[in-house]
Amino acid sequence: MNRKFKRCLITGITGSGGSYLCEHILSKKEKVKIYGTYRSSGYLTYLKKNYKKKITFYKIDLRFYQKIKKIINIIKPDLIYHIASNADIRGSFDMPKEIIENNNSITLNLLEAVRTSKINPLIIICSTSEVYGKVKKKDIPIKEDKNINPVNPYAASKVFQDIVSQVYYKCYGLKIIITRMFSYTNARRNNLFQTSFARQIANIEEGKKKILTHGNLKSVRCILDISDAMEAYWLTAKKGIIGKIYNIGGNKIISVGNYLKELKKLSKVKIISKTDKKLLRPVDVTLQIPHVGLFKRDVKWSAKIGFEQSVKKLLNDCRNSLKTKQFIN
Repeated sequence: MNRKFKRCLITGITGSGGSYLCEHILSKKEKVKIYGTYRSSGYLTYLKKNYKKKITFYKIDLRFYQKIKKIINIIKPDLIYHIASNADIRGSFDMPKEIIENNNSITLNLLEAVRTSKINPLIIICSTSEVYGKVKKKDIPIKEDKNINPVNPYAASKVFQDIVSQVYYKCYGLKIIITRMFSYTNARRNNLFQTSFARQIANIEEGKKKILTHGNLKSVRCILDISDAMEAYWLTAKKGIIGKIYNIGGNKIISVGNYLKELKKLSKVKIISKTDKKLLRPVDVTLQIPHVGLFKRDVKWSAKIGFEQSVKKLLNDCRNSLKTKQFIN
């Protein structure tokens, strides 16, 4: 199986993940036209500057059903990546209603717009490992059939997304594949611990900050490089089996604290760090290690970027972007 596409719609294209995904698809040099929706500008200027006529942008609020329905009928995409969401996990504890309502409505509106249209595109629902919540050691590595157990409002909204997507697949025949991404490097998203650490180190090196602050360092993650993550998304569309749920994650198992130590080793100056209680979550997901055998079998994917290379790349991206002022958040 090797699907071909002509018109790809990315929701949330100006966000961190959406912008990376857009760039990755364009790098494939396939004859696929990229369309994207956005609500806040994010990396819009960056994408327009570097890709000009290769992307068509639509500024719309996906919380309004008629707006997304209109765009779906105009574009008539044969591939949709639904990556738009408010993904601030720590912030979701402070504004649960806002985040749950936002993420639920934009997903439901998108699926309903497709259902009532005259097209039936492949829809990749970009979900998260957060839906699994806290797991016991006996359930590691986590398989796709593990019971979902969200422990924060953001995760609850993604559980709804996964369930309603399965309903639209089973009841209405929408061609849907759900991916549950585990931790990956993303230099454009500051509320990930990897990026926060790397950006703070870059600022300390430039004398713009004195002490690195962090939350819980004991949590264990499985780290994947951004390029491998985006290739996984692309191969899901090309080769994934409709109706399936896939875990996607890296090979390197490491605690948050040890990841910080690896970054400190690469710093040009000595880094002093301390715990900031404001960065601690009321409830934390401490063990996230995926079983990715199903995904590897079905789409013939494997991670290519080594851990050390990925850490260096993240820190250098943060250093360079501090100078160019590329990053938005």
